[in-house]
Amino acid sequence: MVRSAILIAGASASGKSSLAIKKAKENNGLIINTDSMQVYSVLNLLSARPQSDELAKAEHALYGTIHPSIRFSTGEWLREVEKIIAKVAKEKRKLIFVGGTGLYFKALTDGFTQVPDVPQEIVSEIENEISDFDRQQRLDYLHKHDPKMVERLNEPDRQRVVRAISVIKHTKKSLADWQNEKQVGLLEGFEVEKILLNPDKEILSQRIEQRFESMIDQGAVEEVKELLKLNLDATLPAMKAIGVKEIAQWLNGEIDKARAVELAVIATRQYTKRQRTWFRRWL
Repeated sequence: MVRSAILIAGASASGKSSLAIKKAKENNGLIINTDSMQVYSVLNLLSARPQSDELAKAEHALYGTIHPSIRFSTGEWLREVEKIIAKVAKEKRKLIFVGGTGLYFKALTDGFTQVPDVPQEIVSEIENEISDFDRQQRLDYLHKHDPKMVERLNEPDRQRVVRAISVIKHTKKSLADWQNEKQVGLLEGFEVEKILLNPDKEILSQRIEQRFESMIDQGAVEEVKELLKLNLDATLPAMKAIGVKEIAQWLNGEIDKARAVELAVIATRQYTKRQRTWFRRWL
């Protein structure tokens, strides 16, 4: 039996969850989270996770299952997905992957380099070292320590530079060399349908603003309060979710509500721009 999967990708607020539920109902499908922020608990609203009424309409997996104190990597996500695939292997069910994390989709279709885990002390050391670097300084730093990765990165953002340098420091081998090793996607042998949701830029922008206002009204501030009570390392992925920093600044009296909303909306628009660029190449 040829197994099949639907991959529904797109920027934040593009309507992915609704389409996934529709496809799940039509195909006896299992919806699998393919978004790096929606795996975390506590961030129920700010991660734009499907809410209880949506979760009740179809079976969902890997939503809100990881505590925000954990650094949940792409490799760990893949291992969890592999378990799910094995569990339903004999069932005539369509797997529906839905989300906005490009690397997760790439890992499904093209494979993912299983780089040895880097000790957190090495990651933290590099994060602290480059915390105040601007774009050019990050690029210079990467060129000095791992010139092979300079050509691989479209944008030397902080997270990617930390990843590259921490890998070469720990393994003595460039991340580029790890990535050159033969890879096989987790969906190898599957019949795969790719769907990219790409609403008009202006429509998406309006949705982003409306959705964040709705998050505030529904309890996003309380979510951030609960997250802050955990006293987590600021470098943890969950702490970098859009809206956490902005609402925290509002709670601390550094900015008012209007400014917090404005900054979060701007950050989301910038993120969706990067998503749209990535997914156009992927499709």
